[in-house]
Amino acid sequence: MFQNLTERLGSTLKNLSGKGRLTEDNIKDTLREVRMALLEADVALPVVKDFIAKVKERAVGIEVSKSLQPGQMFIKIVQSELESVMGEANEGLNLAATPPAVVMMAGLQGAGKTTSVGKLSKFLREREKKKVMVVSADVYRPAAIKQLQTLAEEVQVEFFPSSAMQRPIDIVEAAIDHAKKQFIDVLLVDTAGRLAVDTEMMDEIKALHAAVKPVETLFVVDAMTGQDAANTAKAFNEALPLTGVILTKADGDARGGAALSVKHITGKPIKFLGMGEKLDALEPFHPERVASRILGMGDVLSLIEEVERKVDKDKAQRLAKKVQKGKGFDLQDFKEQLEQMKNMGGMMSLMDKLPGMGGMSAKIKEQANDKQFVQMEAIINSMTPGERARPDVIKGSRKKRIAAGSGTQIQDVNRLLKQFTQMQKMMKKMGGGNSKKMMRQMQGMMPPGGGMPGGMPGGGMMPPGLGGFKRK
Repeated sequence: MFQNLTERLGSTLKNLSGKGRLTEDNIKDTLREVRMALLEADVALPVVKDFIAKVKERAVGIEVSKSLQPGQMFIKIVQSELESVMGEANEGLNLAATPPAVVMMAGLQGAGKTTSVGKLSKFLREREKKKVMVVSADVYRPAAIKQLQTLAEEVQVEFFPSSAMQRPIDIVEAAIDHAKKQFIDVLLVDTAGRLAVDTEMMDEIKALHAAVKPVETLFVVDAMTGQDAANTAKAFNEALPLTGVILTKADGDARGGAALSVKHITGKPIKFLGMGEKLDALEPFHPERVASRILGMGDVLSLIEEVERKVDKDKAQRLAKKVQKGKGFDLQDFKEQLEQMKNMGGMMSLMDKLPGMGGMSAKIKEQANDKQFVQMEAIINSMTPGERARPDVIKGSRKKRIAAGSGTQIQDVNRLLKQFTQMQKMMKKMGGGNSKKMMRQMQGMMPPGGGMPGGMPGGGMMPPGLGGFKRK
């Protein structure tokens, strides 16, 4: 998300370096470029105009402090205004109600409402420790009820059955009654997709809202529709008292126009981002973290939370102990590290959150794609347990067999072995308690463009669970 905007802003903001003072003249061109970057990112025009006016007002005439360069001061102002336009801080769900707290989902057809209900129920059950029940009031779409039932079973929350022969109001009222008896904390209501122009359908959801009085009414919208997402949310907000927005398919949106337009146009905060197809791919929306990511500064807090949540701590501890005892790091360990990275959304997801990675060239980003992980895993899977434990025995004929078995070339096997050797050296230094020195060496290995040492995906990035991340 935001790749295009990050690249444009990164190159634009460099133009201010070396200036002793921010004046209207020397930021004029930069503001024009920022304006163009935002418009190209499909940010709504009123949002762009307001944003540029506020940045200009704050930036012109500011004396740059001795500790900061003008470019840095300007970036700080841009970051602050980006946070402001997206909503200052994360706004979670307000579930302070007599149980069950009813959360209604509304949105267009195909926006991802039903999947979002599944993701949100998993989020509430696992991270908020809530007892959750879901119900489908979508009596129009074939198989919508069955789809939600399947999702509920997968994320292990209670499902309240309904049928296409019932009225939506009757379904939800029965679900609320059942939820009270079962001491359910949160009831998530999936509704039928509808268009704002469809008067009959809009009247139906208004009546449903009035009858069940949900504590949260979330509008689910596809991020890839850009500023149209914000306009659609505005139309729904005029019909329904929305409390927030879930932006789906945000991982496929390279522009980011929807995220930067929704709050300004609707006055309602984005509460969650859907970042993929998996049912755990739902992130609380933190404007300050997203602003940092847009400006190429990474999002270390989200990365730390992801590591804590998704890394298999037992495996990580076993590997750490093994390395500390000097027993070495073998190809089976290397494969497990690749699997851990895949669990965390893959290399691009990780790189997106690492500081300094926003300005990477497209070529380097392409090299670090997740297809390489699949290929590397296939190569290791084609090895015998003995070869994984002792990679030094892998010579000519073995390499041919491994390449043939994994559908790759001998040079791919050689590349993997080279990358493994680099990781093995890192682990050896960690085992010797020399991790600070190792981190300095890793930074020295990084080429000026922010590339990866030795052509390795992720380069000197610490393996998940071994990077020493600690919450401050």
